[in-house]
Amino acid sequence: MKRKLTGMLMLLLFAQVSFAKSYLIHNEQEFKAANDNARPGDVIRIANGTYAPWAVTLSASGTKTQPVTLTAETVGKVIFTGDVKQTLIKVTGNYAVINGINFTGCKLLKEDGKTGLLINLDNTQYSKITNCYFEKNRGTVQFMGLVIVSGTGQHNQIAHCTFNGNIDELDIQVKITKTADCPLYTLINNNVFQNKEKVSWKVFNGGECVQVGQDPVLLGTRSPKTTVRNNQFTRCNGEGEVISNKSSDNKYIKNVFENCDGELVMRGGHDCLIDSNTIKGGDSGIRINGTGHTVTNNTISDVKTAIRLMYGMAKGKNEVGFYIAPNGCLIQNNTISNATTGILVGDNKNQDWTGKFDTTRYPSRVMQDVPPTNNKFDNNKFTGVTNSIVYQ
Repeated sequence: MKRKLTGMLMLLLFAQVSFAKSYLIHNEQEFKAANDNARPGDVIRIANGTYAPWAVTLSASGTKTQPVTLTAETVGKVIFTGDVKQTLIKVTGNYAVINGINFTGCKLLKEDGKTGLLINLDNTQYSKITNCYFEKNRGTVQFMGLVIVSGTGQHNQIAHCTFNGNIDELDIQVKITKTADCPLYTLINNNVFQNKEKVSWKVFNGGECVQVGQDPVLLGTRSPKTTVRNNQFTRCNGEGEVISNKSSDNKYIKNVFENCDGELVMRGGHDCLIDSNTIKGGDSGIRINGTGHTVTNNTISDVKTAIRLMYGMAKGKNEVGFYIAPNGCLIQNNTISNATTGILVGDNKNQDWTGKFDTTRYPSRVMQDVPPTNNKFDNNKFTGVTNSIVYQ
């Protein structure tokens, strides 16, 4: 009897899979029809070719074992290019996959109250962007992103994508607003970021590869619990922050940085894990503001300063400051070689920020005069370092 039940369940599962449909589409109208009819396990295939940007929403939902998939007919042979005046592909369905699409030479515009964006995972759960290629796309307004995770979704993933030579934009943003809710458990893994030139914007800001949170003052205590791991960053020089963390309880694990001018930066937020990353070449390695961070098992070489703990305008999780001084952080088991300074405790001492940020938007003192305190340094290894630990 047990064998019969198992057999019947297997047949039922096979029948469900065999009934999955595949739609080959050529335009937005055909996409919308396929999306309206799509069921778990169905595949919407975009015919090979080059397209002007669309404005479509993938609202169909799949299941854990049978996602709905939007894919190129042949991976890499579906190319979107040209002016993007709103969201090209918005995903709102759960268990949805975007696969194998190429975005090349897109120009992101902001006009008529709309903002150009390539892919937005908005309020979706367990959805994924994979095997997509983003090359030489350009932002026309500061702080525009190519791929954004927004809303209150959970467990979304961006994996095995390539971001190459994009200009004046942010590659991936985990968007956090003033509301208490934010995207949770986003996973950004096994992507390649490369050949990112310095942005043309004022003070060279707005060119991160990965940004988790946007407002260090108002959003520093939000906890999206994002994980960024096993990504490769090569010649990423868009600005001073290759990765910018502005929220709490995130993890940055086993990423590799080669010859990047920017750093892995805890710009705001608290209680993040920075573990087992490899940084080789470039200017500096890891920059720390905020409390309770764990910086362990990182390998940093051939830089000017490996790890910097900055002065702040305030301290602790409850005070408000444009920068929060590092407090209660653990810096342990890091291996640092061929650097001028291994660990610098107290950079930017007495920096005056008068007129350099909006004190109405960011209610903070302007003097960076609060030193790092109560941080623990243990079992860090230094080779070929002029100054192992410097206190200022």
